[in-house]
Amino acid sequence: MSRTTVSHEDGVIYEFAPDMEAVYEAEPGERLTIATRDSLDGAVQSEDDVIEEVPAEVNAATGPIAVEGARPGDVLAVGIEDVRVAEDQGRAITIEGFGLLQDHPDVEAPRTRMTPVEDGTIRFDDLSVPIDPVVGTIGVAPAEESYTTLVPHDHGGNLDTTDVTIGNTIYFPVFRDGAMLAMGDCKAAMADGEMCGTGAEIATDIDVTVDVLSDPDVAIDRPVVETPDAWKALASAETAEEACERANLDAMALLEAEHGFDATDAHLFSSLVGGLEISQVVDPLVTVRNAIPKEYLSEPF
Repeated sequence: MSRTTVSHEDGVIYEFAPDMEAVYEAEPGERLTIATRDSLDGAVQSEDDVIEEVPAEVNAATGPIAVEGARPGDVLAVGIEDVRVAEDQGRAITIEGFGLLQDHPDVEAPRTRMTPVEDGTIRFDDLSVPIDPVVGTIGVAPAEESYTTLVPHDHGGNLDTTDVTIGNTIYFPVFRDGAMLAMGDCKAAMADGEMCGTGAEIATDIDVTVDVLSDPDVAIDRPVVETPDAWKALASAETAEEACERANLDAMALLEAEHGFDATDAHLFSSLVGGLEISQVVDPLVTVRNAIPKEYLSEPF
């Protein structure tokens, strides 16, 4: 079956807003290729190119894409089938005032390190890191407020989560008709935490299938990721503690629906089988995820 390509040349956003206009309308079950550009819009092509401050527009997200029939209260499923790097080098950078160690005296900012692509790896000096792509920014139109593509929130956005990758499905709450999906800000490789504020930022082509789950058995308020082994509730907040609390409450809701638990039993059981994981600690909000193995959570939707 052929795929339709939606490219950054068709349209990008730098803000997830309730009133976005679609550049393409997809049918439920449609297979798409999303062409993205690097998060810095091509501004960094050598180690002489440095970024003095976070740009006003960063993390261009290709789209938005309306999905026919998606209505508020539905769930949008985005299956990621492949992510291919689309240029021969990535880049990792520091920016003054940004990143986990932004004020550390031993960390120089700004600095750029190019990461050439070579035989399925990226190079950092004489070290090789396997390409393991991550879609950094992915989300839908929010309910009321607007959020720049630098910010993660209930709509998704700049989640910078390593599980948003090949073979996994991301589920989003639908807040607006059409859902209005957009994505970009990809990395050839990135560690949990994204400590310096970037991964190996790179342009990509992303193969996805989009679908709409109407009248789901469990309503969700924030994104959920399905991996081969687990369901992971994602949450973002001003502090790690608040994000962990939200992710645990979301995981509890899934457990309550599956097992008939009340909230207390779901809380107790989540402490036995769940697992809190850090996504990123450098964006304006912190993002974490709570993983429930499929052994204990089969099919929430």
